[in-house]
Amino acid sequence: MINNRVKIVLLCISVLSIKQISIAQNGPYLINISQLKTNAEKVKTKDPIFNKAYESLLSEADKSLKYGPVSVMEKENVPPSGSKHDYMSLAPYHWPDPSKKDGLPYMRKDGEINPEVKLYKDKDYLPDLCSHIYTLAMANYYSGDKKYYNHAAQLIRVWFLDTATKMNPNMNFGQAIKGENVGRGAGLIDARNFIKVIEAIELMNRDGAYPKEDLKNMQTWFTEFLQWMQTSKNGMDELKANNNHGVWYDALRLTISLFTNQKEDAVKIVQNAQMRLEKQMDDKNRFPLEMARTTSLHYSVFVIDAFLKVAKMAESTGINFWDNQTTSKHNLKAAVDEMIPYLVQEKAWDGPQIKPFEFREAVPVLYIASTKFANEKSKNYLAEFFKQNNYNHFLLEVQ
Repeated sequence: MINNRVKIVLLCISVLSIKQISIAQNGPYLINISQLKTNAEKVKTKDPIFNKAYESLLSEADKSLKYGPVSVMEKENVPPSGSKHDYMSLAPYHWPDPSKKDGLPYMRKDGEINPEVKLYKDKDYLPDLCSHIYTLAMANYYSGDKKYYNHAAQLIRVWFLDTATKMNPNMNFGQAIKGENVGRGAGLIDARNFIKVIEAIELMNRDGAYPKEDLKNMQTWFTEFLQWMQTSKNGMDELKANNNHGVWYDALRLTISLFTNQKEDAVKIVQNAQMRLEKQMDDKNRFPLEMARTTSLHYSVFVIDAFLKVAKMAESTGINFWDNQTTSKHNLKAAVDEMIPYLVQEKAWDGPQIKPFEFREAVPVLYIASTKFANEKSKNYLAEFFKQNNYNHFLLEVQ
């Protein structure tokens, strides 16, 4: 019974782009198109599990049809540049200093989000926008209904391309700390959500369906953004980050390099990520800088997820990141294996975690463990997890 249940779960879960292994040479880089075609056939034949997931996907996509368009122009406060076209956000874990009359400079409270960040809509809009675009792209792929495609394209145009509303290709003012700076390298972590947009475009562009002019303009936008990432002070600061920020930096610029056909640069980025794995893991197969956080389980999963994305995309460069052994024998499998007992809730987490961990965050890691690394505990846990959640996540968590 368990084997059958696992088989059903793994067949369904394979639609999740964050969980795909086989990468198409010309993109999308995190999606297995051949697997999606197989899944689509199951939807057509009314397979009960896939049908539930399909209905859930369309339900979510219908909600996405009501979203936006949104733009960086909607924020009330103007960035220091004087242009609302520039993205701006506040550091989420920094609060007014109660010992200072004006509260400046803000002080850090790790893991505690200052509600003031909500005043800067860019930070709220960006992850939601990217998720809606991806959901719409998936709904269009499975249903063939152009309304999903059209709205996704509109959301993209308003945020990235339309002269009156577009975001400038920089994050000079990301995660500013009041009284200390107007923006910092750490703000680039917000941009990791762009990975979903690029994957959505690649998915919508199957058979050249995406407007050629829009595709060209989006490649230009991301080429300029990548140039900013790799030359600006904020970008260089993030390149030097020795924690999850640095890995996500590499995951994003790898996605952009592949999207803009800069394959030689992509190879160098993968090699850089391999060096990060060497430096960031310890002899216990953990990540000390993530373990030092007040929500250390979240950040441990977060950094591994970024490495897994790099490993998937590395296949497009011809590099096998999955089995890569660093000079100190660190590798992704060891990092994943270390986390399994905690993610399947066999053991209580032994690090700081000041708020409950959302176990949906663990799905990408557990999926790789169950497929790429053949971990039986992960297979069994996923089977129960998705059964209890009525199989509704298979087409929704495609990030």
